[in-house]
Amino acid sequence: MSESTSFDVLVDDYISQFPSDVQIKLQALRQMIRDSAPNAVEKISYKMPTYAEHGNLVHFAAYSKHIGFYPGASGIEAFKEELSRYKGAKGSVQFPLDQPLPEELIRRIVEFRVQANVEKAREKKRKK
Repeated sequence: MSESTSFDVLVDDYISQFPSDVQIKLQALRQMIRDSAPNAVEKISYKMPTYAEHGNLVHFAAYSKHIGFYPGASGIEAFKEELSRYKGAKGSVQFPLDQPLPEELIRRIVEFRVQANVEKAREKKRKK
């Protein structure tokens, strides 16, 4: 088991400020992201939990009626058909609190973002 880092504590603090039912969803989302991007660094950025591997992968935040999930424009574009049932914008999607999180879809989006960032890092390295 790895040691707790200050970022873990910060994300724990972020999650703890919400009602218990929302905390459960946020912890589940956090675990999905960790499982799908095991090498990602967890931090707080833009005042929300953020996961980075060769750059930012995804962010999430809780609101009164939804959880905002921010996989960037490429993550939204790649899964736009599956995400079309949710409200969203160019780089974000809203998962309503009164519905289950789409676990498989979230995992695939995170894995897509990891692959995109790894490829981008490889390309950068090749150009040097």
